[in-house]
Amino acid sequence: MATRPGGVVTEEDFGPLLRPYTLTRGRTRPTGPDFDLMTIIRTAPAAYEITSPLPPEHLQILQLCRSPASVADLASDLGVSLNVVRILLSDLRDQGLITARPPATVAQLPEERILREVIQGLQAL
Repeated sequence: MATRPGGVVTEEDFGPLLRPYTLTRGRTRPTGPDFDLMTIIRTAPAAYEITSPLPPEHLQILQLCRSPASVADLASDLGVSLNVVRILLSDLRDQGLITARPPATVAQLPEERILREVIQGLQAL
């Protein structure tokens, strides 16, 4: 590793290790309940009225979540690990800037009979 003036460490020195560390400010766990891979994230109305500056990664998440997005999709879109995304999401949740809801379970989906009736109704049009 080359010595930089003032002892500055750059991403070139440590490659993929430095970026996640800096994005999460050294944290390795999210605050509060964990986010499942399929948890649906949406930007909360409060996010449109924020006055304090946010880091670019937080702003990018808020932009992506104007339409509902899963945690897995966010990790893919941001190009960072799931753990990093979960930590960033916990920051936003703590500030009330996002909403999170679990994915629909089988019990929440309509019965097969109802879906068949809808299909038959559409075909009759």
